Amino acid sequence: MTTDEDDLWESEVLVSDSIGRLIEFWGFKRNMGRLWAVLYLSDKPLSAPALQARLRLSSGAVSMTLNELMRWGVVKKVWLQGERRDHFEAEGNFWKMISRVFNERERVEILDAIDSMRDALQYVNEKAEAPKDQSRAEFQRERIRELLDLAQIGKQLLDALVKDAKVDGTPLMKVLLGGNEKP
Repeated sequence: MTTDEDDLWESEVLVSDSIGRLIEFWGFKRNMGRLWAVLYLSDKPLSAPALQARLRLSSGAVSMTLNELMRWGVVKKVWLQGERRDHFEAEGNFWKMISRVFNERERVEILDAIDSMRDALQYVNEKAEAPKDQSRAEFQRERIRELLDLAQIGKQLLDALVKDAKVDGTPLMKVLLGGNEKP
């Protein structure tokens, strides 16, 4: 039996589906975005059964999704006095969430790319010793160095972005949203 509180408002459906698609585009599971969005839009922490009812998901799907979201630090467990069930709320600091993903996913990819570029440079340096391969090796060495430089700049930018996860995006959001105007 569901109650009116179990039903999502149209605004929650639209936002959760939108965030779900966006999260899926970034390589995460769609339900991770949907569940996070429902928690983010909720004026109070929600239990797993409440999330299950609102999103029409199985208890196993809600449990696994909550565990993944907590591992990423975008959902946290909260205690409510007088309640026996665990309740959950969404992390509201966007920069903290984004920087964690950058640090754990994108940074690893950039570091792997840098290692591969260095290995490739070592290989072409060895190939350049043979006269018949010298021209090709020189060309590739220059191109690989450019890619390596780009990857190192990317790493530096990413490191600067995620350092301390303390960037105030408010001014940028005001510019992007056109000042203090409300939609």
